[in-house]
Amino acid sequence: MTRMELMARIEAAATLLEPVIRRTPVVGSRVLSELVGHPVWLKCENLQRTGSFKPRGAYNRIANLAPAERARGVVAASAGNHAQGVAWSATSLGIDSTVFMPVGAALPKLVATRAYGATVYQVGDTVDQCLSAAKEFAERTGATLVHPFDHLDIVAGQATVGLEILDQLPDVGTVLVPTGGGGLLAGVAAVLQRMRPEVRVIGVQAAEAAAWPASLAAGKPIALEQMSTMADGIAVGLPGEVPFEHVLECAPTIVTVDEDALSRALLLCMERAKLIVEPAGAAGVAALMSCAAEELALDGPVCAILSGGNIDPLLLTRVIGHGLSAAGRYLAARITISDRPGSLSRLLSELSRTGASVLDVAHSRTFPWLAIDEVEVLLTLETRGPAHREEVLTALADAGYLVRVQD
Repeated sequence: MTRMELMARIEAAATLLEPVIRRTPVVGSRVLSELVGHPVWLKCENLQRTGSFKPRGAYNRIANLAPAERARGVVAASAGNHAQGVAWSATSLGIDSTVFMPVGAALPKLVATRAYGATVYQVGDTVDQCLSAAKEFAERTGATLVHPFDHLDIVAGQATVGLEILDQLPDVGTVLVPTGGGGLLAGVAAVLQRMRPEVRVIGVQAAEAAAWPASLAAGKPIALEQMSTMADGIAVGLPGEVPFEHVLECAPTIVTVDEDALSRALLLCMERAKLIVEPAGAAGVAALMSCAAEELALDGPVCAILSGGNIDPLLLTRVIGHGLSAAGRYLAARITISDRPGSLSRLLSELSRTGASVLDVAHSRTFPWLAIDEVEVLLTLETRGPAHREEVLTALADAGYLVRVQD
């Protein structure tokens, strides 16, 4: 498909979606602007219907089905965001939807998908297993498979994010895009290459689920052997054939971010922007916070797409703790003290002088490495940042305590 034909599809998608999809806001971030030296804006797709950008592509795909296809319904496979996008879109259009989700899918995403009107089956442990089940269902029933990223109508729908960014930030210089299968990256890159080719596009992947660097180097999608990341929204082991073709042509920069960076980015979005964002949705912010300036080579103004905000509260609790630790504001340490009256009190007095806040205290006499007159204390402390954290550790060491920091 030529660029002109793809742009025609994107413009048609924009017209179709305009009455039903929210035009999500862009909000400025002073802290990120100061960090990178350019104005930084956040495109809040976490505030989109169903909590992510996914309904853009799903609605565009389903709305373009022929009447006979609509009558047979649609089927999808997803761990969460695409599932909700398909369920909401199909119900809005009066079409039956079936969604296959992993057995371990987050309960809030499972409940929401059913609430949007889909019939949900839980199978297997991975989205790939769900996709196999969805394909078998499609073959058996005649339902149309709505792939999360590997279809031109999906790419065209996601591309409307790029059109909105250009309208809201006409002088934008760099756009950062969370990247999994590639539908959002391909759509945004295609729009910018056609309408503002000087704008830099940066795809951001989780380092533990980064299939794009090797795939682009090989000139074809290459599957990962394994993945392990909290950013389930971009944990895709094989880029889609359709988006890959357009990404390869547009040649955006691809960077990766680790789990610590994702945690710190999510925490920053909560604390400073007052936005709930899932780990995948915070990938662009994570890149701004952790990647080297020469790697990003930013042109301002900068726009980071917050691609989704559907995070399980239980995971959110764990990620907040991880983010606090990564930001130097949370310290767990094992400290050996004498098993004599007053030893714990003296330790806590020493900590009081450092200004650290004690959140939890536990102690044990039974570890095999302890002497008969020793106790090991596990302390959980709240600190005021990396510098204060190091001050606390130095004060404890100077006071003669043996400290083992917990990861």
